[in-house]
Amino acid sequence: MRIPSGVSGFDELIQGGFLPRRLYVLSGPPGSGKTTFTAQFMAEGLRNGEKCMYITMHETEDELINDMSSFDFGFETLASSEGFRFINLVSPKGKHILNQFSQTGGSSSVQSLTDKIVAFVNSRQVDRLVIDSTMLLRLFFANGSEEMTRFLTALKQGDATTLLISEMTDPSSYSDEHFLAHGVVFFHNYLEATGMTRGIQVIKMRGTNIDCDIRSLDFTDNGLVVDPRSKVDL
Repeated sequence: MRIPSGVSGFDELIQGGFLPRRLYVLSGPPGSGKTTFTAQFMAEGLRNGEKCMYITMHETEDELINDMSSFDFGFETLASSEGFRFINLVSPKGKHILNQFSQTGGSSSVQSLTDKIVAFVNSRQVDRLVIDSTMLLRLFFANGSEEMTRFLTALKQGDATTLLISEMTDPSSYSDEHFLAHGVVFFHNYLEATGMTRGIQVIKMRGTNIDCDIRSLDFTDNGLVVDPRSKVDL
């Protein structure tokens, strides 16, 4: 079974969609389309009656909905359904929700942010999960790389199909999440004399025959659209 991304043309690059219950990293510079991609991923799941959760640390639900309302894929309507849950970890509501999953005593302690998030996601039987972003997650982790590795490993063992946003401006620089994830997708921006050229590239996708070339990516009224037949040359 494959999980459709909701992004027109993208699934042709990965044999029809994502493999379920796996962790995928979306990396790229600011403004390259990562958040829009995840919103289309959420919208596709909600249209199919799936339970979807968006975890962030830097914006409100209203901000996300307002930003995505400029597109025609219906995110603002779908986000009002019972199947959608939005959590801002630094908001009072977000902290209260996660504190419900804090326990003390012995080996059952789940005081770390990692265990709180994973326990909450698992309790809601989430089908599609988005986490935005690794840069902000690292601010919560006292042990840096060690805690990030533990967090990613726990996500990989869950039942949700997870998209993790990772900020990256140097495509030759790899982080822990790139090595640990089941799949890695790069977003590219190229400023040329004629304007901005955008591209998307599947770097890694376990269990899938992939097209590793950079393919054309455009913002349209319907959201992101990939042209799997149009190669972007560096």
